[in-house]
Amino acid sequence: MLLGALGFSTDLAIDLGTANTCVYAPGRGIVLNEPSVVAYNTKYNRIEAVGTQAREMIGRTPRDLVAIRPLRDGVIADFEAAERMLTDFIRRANRRNGWIRPRVVVGVPAEITQVERRAVRESTLRARASEVYLVDEPVAAAIGAGLPITEPTGNMIVDIGGGTTDIAVVSLAGMVYRKSVRVAGDEMDEAIVDYMKKAHGLLIGLRTAELIKIGIGSAAPLDQPMMMEVRGRHITQGLPKSIPVTDSEIRDALRPTVDIIVSAVRDGLETIPPELSADIYDRGVVITGGGALLRNLAKRLREDTNLPVLIAEDPLTSVVLGAGRMLSNIGLLKKLAMS
Repeated sequence: MLLGALGFSTDLAIDLGTANTCVYAPGRGIVLNEPSVVAYNTKYNRIEAVGTQAREMIGRTPRDLVAIRPLRDGVIADFEAAERMLTDFIRRANRRNGWIRPRVVVGVPAEITQVERRAVRESTLRARASEVYLVDEPVAAAIGAGLPITEPTGNMIVDIGGGTTDIAVVSLAGMVYRKSVRVAGDEMDEAIVDYMKKAHGLLIGLRTAELIKIGIGSAAPLDQPMMMEVRGRHITQGLPKSIPVTDSEIRDALRPTVDIIVSAVRDGLETIPPELSADIYDRGVVITGGGALLRNLAKRLREDTNLPVLIAEDPLTSVVLGAGRMLSNIGLLKKLAMS
């Protein structure tokens, strides 16, 4: 039975990510995809902007304006900012029926604690949700990637987000194996910031580091070398400076973070039952999340595991699409939702 038939037409699915928050509405698809950032005015003790507008202020704000990321490592670090951000996003996504309090499905990392789980639930309820279902992000990602999770076969999903990398093996609508490591896209950005400071004496911000990662970052050698001009402030001179950086340099900077992710995947493969190992050998590993877009990451995983590795069709939105599909299957949603 469709939940829409039960009055669920205003319900929402949310991928509450460290870097970005996506909102899905049944019948309308993804209605919002914004950075998980809040701009807070310390002088007047109020929030000035949320999402894209707030992100544009990072590194450029006056003294009284602070850009806050309410989530860290996939969980809420600033409750007030998270609540205000969720309230704004839910209001915008549900603009047509602003007076109705929607039921909300939220994707969360696989191994968050009971306290962290309660924080997400309570913040979402205070953001005008009538009811909250929490679901594991890797399970939602597997559904969003089109994997047959209700069948008696093993499906391995690796969801590399901003704050966490979630690894899961799903069979018969349940998680046979789960692992969450708090190493993902944010750590890659921080590694690039550290490298530029140590190797070139150049101070750059996290936004610039992310652009470098997107522009020339890779997990394995590229067929064609790449280079990028990076602008920042020189440590000793104290002046703006531009320095050319190669893809091999950035690959070296990212290697420790990539190694942790690859090692976590190998640990999962070594832990699961042999029967499911055979399924994964046949079906391969699916990677999703923003980190899946790092150049040659699938190639690196293939080389280290000797398994087929596929990138989800739309890795950035797999979690919210999967959570959204649960809204049309109340039985599956109740089975997969965290207690």
